[in-house]
Amino acid sequence: MVLLEFPPSPIFKEFVRTFRIVDFVFAANQIIPYKPYPPKPEHCLSFYPRDTETVDYAVSGKTKAKLKSVVFGQQTEVTHRYVGRDFLVFQVVFRPGALFRLTGIPSFELNNSYIDAEAIFPLCIKEVNLKLQETKNYTDMVNIVESFLISLLSRKVKPSHGLDIITNQILNQSTVVDIDWLANESCLSTRQFERKFLERMGVSAKYYNSLIRFENAFRMKNKFPQLDWLTIAVQCGYYDYQHLSKTYQKLTLKSPTEFHLLDLNSPERSFGQADTY
Repeated sequence: MVLLEFPPSPIFKEFVRTFRIVDFVFAANQIIPYKPYPPKPEHCLSFYPRDTETVDYAVSGKTKAKLKSVVFGQQTEVTHRYVGRDFLVFQVVFRPGALFRLTGIPSFELNNSYIDAEAIFPLCIKEVNLKLQETKNYTDMVNIVESFLISLLSRKVKPSHGLDIITNQILNQSTVVDIDWLANESCLSTRQFERKFLERMGVSAKYYNSLIRFENAFRMKNKFPQLDWLTIAVQCGYYDYQHLSKTYQKLTLKSPTEFHLLDLNSPERSFGQADTY
């Protein structure tokens, strides 16, 4: 099993946080578990050059499947993802605001979406999957996708805004950042900031901050499973365990321990992978 991340070339740093590759093959007699995928502060473009995946939304009950390339907007509910036996996904994880800049689509219209990317990026996207399928070299895969992104950037894209820069900065924060301060740093009134944030990120700045802290806690538990939840809560900017637990219940409908146990049964765990995607 392979789980890798590649930094984008400098020309794409304004738009792409990372390229993520997940590649594994299950044996014919092996039971494939589903992956519980929590809300994350990210928008993605995913390519599936081999087997695709089926995505079930835990709250709304929607099911999406059999798409070879997918645009993911901001997710606000857990999805259960069922992968094929011969599975490869290449994800373009966009920087905050980048998907809006590339498409012009208000991000809140893409919330909890699993959209056929051909409907949004019709230009040569089928060829990308074919080329990815023909190579096993991950560096070549990055080059293939970057060539596709160059074609997107050659079209008219919306200009960057100070709000995008500030949002990129708070992705690395472990504590909640004051909304009025964010608005001031973005040279906007609080009302203007909230409106533009919703347009570019899909959710409110308060909710986005909550997602960042949640993901920090989620990843810390995966990286340091020996840590107790109170220690994780404090290090990730929560008041106490109850505060962390309330966020987990809101975002996953599970307690921290319950959701962590579900995640321990994810497909990548079957290969002894400690990290998760």
